[in-house]
Amino acid sequence: MIGIIDYGLGNIFSLRSSIKAIGEEVTVTGDADEIRACDKLVLPGVGAFRDAANLLADTGLDAVIREEAARGKYILGICLGMQLLLDKSYEYGEWDGLGLIPGVIRPIKEALTEDLLIPQIGWNALTLYHNHPVFTDTRQGDYVYFVHSYYADAAPEHVIATTEYGAILTAAVAKDNVIGCQFHPEKSGPVGLKILKRFCDL
Repeated sequence: MIGIIDYGLGNIFSLRSSIKAIGEEVTVTGDADEIRACDKLVLPGVGAFRDAANLLADTGLDAVIREEAARGKYILGICLGMQLLLDKSYEYGEWDGLGLIPGVIRPIKEALTEDLLIPQIGWNALTLYHNHPVFTDTRQGDYVYFVHSYYADAAPEHVIATTEYGAILTAAVAKDNVIGCQFHPEKSGPVGLKILKRFCDL
């Protein structure tokens, strides 16, 4: 069973539909015991980092996610959910993340070398690193869908994909059983479905 963690911020309907479309059993839950019973977890998220971090803390789900990660359960963070996996965000202040992948979240505008619109919205190509199994069916240059104003500044050994948008920006990160995609696989057509399927098969 794939568990989508429901903490009040997330594009849950399309994500649930995509996971069902690849033939996986999926549940949407904010219940700690149900989360612990799932085989793998997906942490979605849209909106502000501070609000999401506060919601996870207020519900106690931050501790549950850390516990499940420590047990070796595979966890996939998507968009803001990916950003929450890191140590800290500098989105309108300084906010602590879950600390599961070393790195911080910074504004894209600080990295740009040219005048581009922010947020980055639309399809961009992936450059893949480290042969991570979640990208086994993904090719160099495959396009996926992004919507974000902040990016992950993580150590190179944890960056498994980048994209170019006026700068080289992190598109995906991983450390052991914890994986994050800045893009939305559930909105990325067949390429995204293959990524979700590979995660479910880990």
